Amino acid sequence: MNIRLVIADDQALVRGALAALLGLEPDIEVVAELGDGTGVAAAVVEHSADVAMLDVEMPGLDGISAAAAVRRAAPSCRVLMVTTFGRPGYLKRAMQAGASGFVVKDTPARQLAEAVRRVHQGLRVVDPVLAAESLTAGDSPLTEREGEVLKAASDGGTVADIAKSAMLSEGTVRNYLSAAMAKTGGRTRAEAVRIAEDNGWLL
Repeated sequence: MNIRLVIADDQALVRGALAALLGLEPDIEVVAELGDGTGVAAAVVEHSADVAMLDVEMPGLDGISAAAAVRRAAPSCRVLMVTTFGRPGYLKRAMQAGASGFVVKDTPARQLAEAVRRVHQGLRVVDPVLAAESLTAGDSPLTEREGEVLKAASDGGTVADIAKSAMLSEGTVRNYLSAAMAKTGGRTRAEAVRIAEDNGWLL
């Protein structure tokens, strides 16, 4: 029987290329393609998918949250994360969400198909370079609230803008930003954002 595969990626060109390449495999059938993470779990259930291949950074619902939703809705469906950005923090969070595999998008098509087969068999597949980096990177030092405020700061808004969107006082926002800068080692807000993004602590 074919492996029934759902693909979710917000870049139409990438999504189409993945579907076309994997659809050429004799034992893989692409049953649904989605442009964001919101409808992934429903599509997995509707199409009785065996594997969901998810991009990490997607609008609506990011891939890591979508992976958790898939595992709740269809525990037998395996999740393979495919991302442009091989960030250690993403790997750890994806595995915690129930993903069985994590590879980068420049993985050759043959290896990508093999990754689908391996996670379908119940095995774990992780990009070896990323696995090594995740061992040395450590967990995110940021609290959930600090991460949210720093993520909001990445859009370049003022403290007042962030306070309004997060429904916090400006003083509280400044405290969270100061804590995030201290924990990341960033000398400025922008540098703290860059360090956190490079490590996959923000999504």
